[in-house]
Amino acid sequence: MLNEREIESCYLGQFIPVHYHHNMLMDQNRMHGFKSAIFHAVKPGAKVLELGGGTGVLSFFAAQAASKVYCVEFNPDMVREARKFLAMNENGHKVEVIHADASEYLPPEPVDVVICEMIHVGMVREKLVEVIESFKRRYLARFGGPLPVFLPEAVIMAVQPLQQEYDFEGFQAPIVQFQATNAVYPGTVELAQPAVYSILDFKQPVDSLIAWEGRFQVEKAGRLNALRFITKNVLYIIEEQGTTVDWLNHYMMLPLARPLDVRAGDVVQVSFAYRCGGSIPSLEASIRAELVARFEEESVREQAGAAAYA
Repeated sequence: MLNEREIESCYLGQFIPVHYHHNMLMDQNRMHGFKSAIFHAVKPGAKVLELGGGTGVLSFFAAQAASKVYCVEFNPDMVREARKFLAMNENGHKVEVIHADASEYLPPEPVDVVICEMIHVGMVREKLVEVIESFKRRYLARFGGPLPVFLPEAVIMAVQPLQQEYDFEGFQAPIVQFQATNAVYPGTVELAQPAVYSILDFKQPVDSLIAWEGRFQVEKAGRLNALRFITKNVLYIIEEQGTTVDWLNHYMMLPLARPLDVRAGDVVQVSFAYRCGGSIPSLEASIRAELVARFEEESVREQAGAAAYA
């Protein structure tokens, strides 16, 4: 029987089905972004640790320059997959695939780079923040500083009000949806510009609790019935070039429990709170959106004030 923590892991990241990892291999944006970041971050002879190795592909990228790569994976099915694939690929012998819990494992020696791709939109579901923060505490206690470089180095998260279509061949269903970032969806109408609500810098201590409240000025009339969550992962900062290697997650659209009819110029206040690694429903349940100012009402007040002054 699985204990409560193991059951949670099945749902929140560490036991993602094998076919999901195979799909990630086919995601060209993800693959190219991480390959480029690892190419810049891993110097010849470096020691590397990957937490949550999956198929082993990111450890493979690191092994092209590193002298040693520790690849930690909790799912026994993926451990077998990673060992099989790495044996087929150049420099795969440099990678040691270790069956262990990423939230508890420490390498036997200091490492230069830590790769952790337990990443979901909004940092929900998967345990990247929890795993990295636990690792930093335990690593410093055993080896002292400095900490290794983390991939990703930082995460920037934003939110955007939408009018989202929920008509599926006449069947109405306000569901959570995901969209590719490089495609146009006619059923999605952007009602205001995105607003950044959190920046996580893994060189610093990261609080897993995120709470945000902000206002949007509506740019287009419509029915505000969803929020789009946007997550840009800053995989590596190339300081000598003044550039970054980024990877943008698929957009995540969450429906609002109480839609709002809005007009251009209206001001809407939005708030939500959740814990990184928590469930999507917990984030969805925390969302509040309310109309705080009508454009026409503000115009009338301004005109009345001007008339009184005259």
